[in-house]
Amino acid sequence: MSAAPQLTLKPGRERSLLRRHPWIFSGAIAEVRGAPHSGDTVDVRGDDGRFLAWAAYSPASQIRARVWSFDETEIPGPDLFGKRIEAAFALRRAVIPPETTNALRLVHGESDGLPGLVADRYADTLVVQLLSAGCERWREALIGILREHSGCTRIHERSDTEGRELEGFPASTGLIAGTAADGPLRIVEHGIEYEVDVAAGQKTGLYLDQRDNRARAGELAHGREVLNCFSYTGGFTLSALAGGARSVLSIDSSAPALELAKRNLALNGVEAGRAEWLEADVFGALRKLRAEGRQFDFVVLDPPKFAPTPKDAERAARGYKDINLNALKVLRRGGLLATFSCSGGVSPELFQKILAGAAADAGVSLLLRERYRAAPDHPVRIEFPEGEYLKGLLLERL
Repeated sequence: MSAAPQLTLKPGRERSLLRRHPWIFSGAIAEVRGAPHSGDTVDVRGDDGRFLAWAAYSPASQIRARVWSFDETEIPGPDLFGKRIEAAFALRRAVIPPETTNALRLVHGESDGLPGLVADRYADTLVVQLLSAGCERWREALIGILREHSGCTRIHERSDTEGRELEGFPASTGLIAGTAADGPLRIVEHGIEYEVDVAAGQKTGLYLDQRDNRARAGELAHGREVLNCFSYTGGFTLSALAGGARSVLSIDSSAPALELAKRNLALNGVEAGRAEWLEADVFGALRKLRAEGRQFDFVVLDPPKFAPTPKDAERAARGYKDINLNALKVLRRGGLLATFSCSGGVSPELFQKILAGAAADAGVSLLLRERYRAAPDHPVRIEFPEGEYLKGLLLERL
């Protein structure tokens, strides 16, 4: 590896690497020696020549290199990747009891020392995302290691995110190992069954990061009239109904998602009379509910990503304020609002500030009851705060 291409950083730009942040931006690089291709391993050095990291080079991205290792003796390759994947799987066994679910995130990118690699298990099926130049370079090796360690013979790829495009690669999806399932793929989470569309569903099929928050919503929903916005395939809806909600109105703009949610309802034998479904844009639907005088005891807002990066935060803040303001207008006094943001560009502090502004404009007072984060199979390294993208608040209207 001594002949590896070398990146030399500008003076002072090594500080983030010394704090073990795994991204190297293009503006930090003073010189590139050699001719690295996309995904090639590069030797990263400070301006004084000292070794800093092994990283994967990405000439198309503003994140010009992603760190594989800060240890000069840890040469990137199958041996290192195997150790990282084995450690990631061991962490999941330690934090997720097997009786909780058979669907979980096995590898979570940078937080598991594997930048750009995501692997989600749904029963006997593995869904992978290869979102960085380094992962694309080591595609076959990584898939082989995942297959060996997971025991899954069926593997789908869902590398169809904006992040992959920023790395200079087209979307890549489809079955890449094993044979297609002969029926709907079903998983169990906290005793609730779901059909999951891993081929075309959002993310890799289900929002696994909300697992524990769905369970908590079920506990809070007992005896309440619930409004679930951006309901997708009914995760919060099913949890609320299983927890004893009097009724749940679920709103989503996707007809296929609502149809799958209805099948999930039937799959669990839940009486359909307590569930109401509305295919609509949530922003407009909230205004209409407000105009109709509808009121609820518990509102769940789990919107899609509004701000992928901090530069999008101002625009996203307006969207978050709008939906939360209108949600508060249909929330009864004493009611609960569970509101979430999965936007990495919106910090927890900014999100709370947005909610305070929405409450002021709605003319209501709110009590902060609980804070939420992603389930523990989505770990966060303290040196990589970008990994803590999901944040949520439980607020009571006083």
